[in-house]
Amino acid sequence: MRKRATRDETDLDGEGGQLSSSLVRGLGILRAFRPGDASLGNQDIIARTGLPKATVSRITYTLSALGYLLYDKELGRYSLGPATVALGYSALSSSAVVHIARPLMQPLADLTGAAVAIGTRDSLNMVYLANCRSESLVTLRLNPGSYLPIWKTSMGLAYAAGLLPEERARLVRALQEAEPDKAEAISAAIEDAIAQHGRLGYVTSFGAWHSYIHAVGVPFRPRDGSPLVAITCGGIGEIITEQRAHAEIGPALVAMVAALRRELEGNPAQS
Repeated sequence: MRKRATRDETDLDGEGGQLSSSLVRGLGILRAFRPGDASLGNQDIIARTGLPKATVSRITYTLSALGYLLYDKELGRYSLGPATVALGYSALSSSAVVHIARPLMQPLADLTGAAVAIGTRDSLNMVYLANCRSESLVTLRLNPGSYLPIWKTSMGLAYAAGLLPEERARLVRALQEAEPDKAEAISAAIEDAIAQHGRLGYVTSFGAWHSYIHAVGVPFRPRDGSPLVAITCGGIGEIITEQRAHAEIGPALVAMVAALRRELEGNPAQS
């Protein structure tokens, strides 16, 4: 089983001489923990990172000593420690984009009966940074920290559409190297997303990830140099029909992102 690619494998080509291999491996171990993982054993970490047993043992010991991992002696398993949790919350709380986006996302979630989320890229996946749900019992139950594939979801496709051409080319190559049998499908999905975004201002995904999920996504690149993000509105197909996605949700999402830009730039009033 191929381990999940880490950022150094996809974005840092040619920079190996500047990288600390111990730090890269330590961060790789922390990345091995996924939403829903209460704990991982050494064998789980070895399988997910591809690192040798001795390396995993040495680094997990160090991370535990520093509070980034907690070790349960009775179970022989690791969980994320308070230092890691604090680091994640610090990153989210310091993000002006996430902080300002949330009050704009909730009304859209309530209006549509769906879930509205903001996320960014983590290697070959998208990761949720924040989300807002309606009170509907059938909204998507993904949470901050959840991972989604790039080329099968509106969040990933919107993100790809928002990249600069050279950035997008590197991403496509990395995705195709990870799934060579899907190379043509990956290229076609991203090209279609670029065309949709140019024509409509948003990107759609109807059943590509899970057959019952429909979603609309918009890329957003803050002008202050903050990382590119994607904002999506998604739910089951019975709620977000293709007709409703284009007639209502797509335009509403585009308007919400425009409002977010105005808020970030200190001009909340519609000009």
